[in-house]
Amino acid sequence: MSKIMRRVISTAKAPAAIGPYSQAVQVDNTLYVSGQLGLDPQTMNFVSDSVVDQAKKALENMGHILEAAGTSYENVVKTTVLLKSMEDFGKVNDVYASFFKEPYPARAAYECANLPKYGLVEIEAVAIVGEIENK
Repeated sequence: MSKIMRRVISTAKAPAAIGPYSQAVQVDNTLYVSGQLGLDPQTMNFVSDSVVDQAKKALENMGHILEAAGTSYENVVKTTVLLKSMEDFGKVNDVYASFFKEPYPARAAYECANLPKYGLVEIEAVAIVGEIENK
């Protein structure tokens, strides 16, 4: 039986994990990116109290992790968006659309009672590391 490669991805350009988890884990060509908050990686504080600013920073943080793994937004195939309030869906969707282009990843969005550090939005992703041919 052949072994499957597992590699932990970490970068100082994104916030350090605030618990017992990795920023991302790659298994063969699949990358699992942990939920990203709108935290400044240096201060570990939210960039602002605005859901727009937090969503933008969360996606920028995700981009740094994708880059550390040798991939990019174009190779993201699935995201999950967690919102403190579903009323912010439209605002977050506008920010999201500025990071992802067609063909868009599959996505789920949920409102939840609370997020880590009382954030307003958290976004996780699954991406492919390697070349993808879109059909």
